[in-house]
Amino acid sequence: MKSILAAVGMIGASFLASASSANAACGTVTITEMNWASAAVVTAVSSFLMEQGYGCTVKKVPTSTVPALTSLAETGQPDILTEVWPGVADVYYKLEAEGKIVKVGDVLSDGGVDAWLIPDYLAQAHPELKSLDGILANPKLVGARFNNCPVGWGCRTSNDNLVKAFELEKHGIEVFNHGSGETLAASMAAAYTAKEPWFGYYWAPTGVLGKYKMVEVDMGPVDKDKAKCNATANCPTPGKTGWPRATVLTTMAKPFYDKNPELVALMSKVSFTNKTMNELLAWQEDKKATADETAVYFLTNYKDVWPTWLSDDAKAKVTAIVK
Repeated sequence: MKSILAAVGMIGASFLASASSANAACGTVTITEMNWASAAVVTAVSSFLMEQGYGCTVKKVPTSTVPALTSLAETGQPDILTEVWPGVADVYYKLEAEGKIVKVGDVLSDGGVDAWLIPDYLAQAHPELKSLDGILANPKLVGARFNNCPVGWGCRTSNDNLVKAFELEKHGIEVFNHGSGETLAASMAAAYTAKEPWFGYYWAPTGVLGKYKMVEVDMGPVDKDKAKCNATANCPTPGKTGWPRATVLTTMAKPFYDKNPELVALMSKVSFTNKTMNELLAWQEDKKATADETAVYFLTNYKDVWPTWLSDDAKAKVTAIVK
C-alpha cells in the first residue's frame, strides 16, 4: 500500500508540473463520479488517462444515475457519464432517442451480473449443484436455505418472483430474507471461510466476489419477457428464467461527442471484465483505499490492459509516468 501511495504522489506531482501547457490542448471535461465503488474506479482511471495522455482538465461530478441523466437533459452536462445502467433508468433511452446522449462503449464488457450462486468448493464436491435442477433435487447439500436480498432492493422483487416460479420452498429450501446488504455479504463470507454450504443471490462487480470464488447456478435459458415481469411487484405469473446480463455503458453528451473524436476513441475502449473489476474492488476494500489509489493500483498492475486503450502519443505520455 505504501508503494501505491507513493505512486499516487509521484504521478500527481508529475501532472502538476506539466498541467499548464498540456491542458490547453484538450480543455475542461466534466465526468460523472457515480456513488458506487466500481463507477468511482472507472472515473478515476478515465480521468487520469485523459489528464496525463490527452492534456485535459477533468472535473469530477459526484452524482448518481437519474440525477446525472436529468442534468444532461436540462443543461447538456456532464460531458461524460461512466457506468450507466440504462435498465434502471428508462430516461436514458428517451435521451438517446432525442439525440442528446450517445453510447460510446460497454464499460463492463461482459455486462452487469445478477446471479444465484454457490461456492466453488461446493460445485467441485457436487457438480450436480451447478444447475438449479440439481439443487432442487438435493436441497440439503446447499444447506436447505436460499439467501435473499433485503427488502427495498430491486433484486428482492425479482428474487421473490423467481422463488415462486421455481417453487423453492416446496422443494425444502427455506428463503432467508436478509435485513441488509452487509448481512447478506457476511453470510457468504462466513460460509466460505468455514467451507460450509451457501446458496443465494449476489451481483457483480463487487469486492465480495473478488474475495470469494463463487459459481453461477444454471437456472435455464433467459426469457426477457419473463424477467421483465419478474422485476415488477405485481407480476401476475412469475416465470422461470435465468438472470439476463445488464447492459452497462459509457455515454457522452452529443455536442461533446461530436467535438472530441480522440476522447470518443479513448472512452470507447475503456472497458473492464467483471473479473478484473471484482479483483480491484476486493483490493480496495482490503486496503481501505480510495478510488484514486485503486486507479493507480490498476495502472501499475494491469499493464496488459490499459495501454491498448490509448493513442500512440497518449500511450507514450502515460507510460513515461506509470513505471
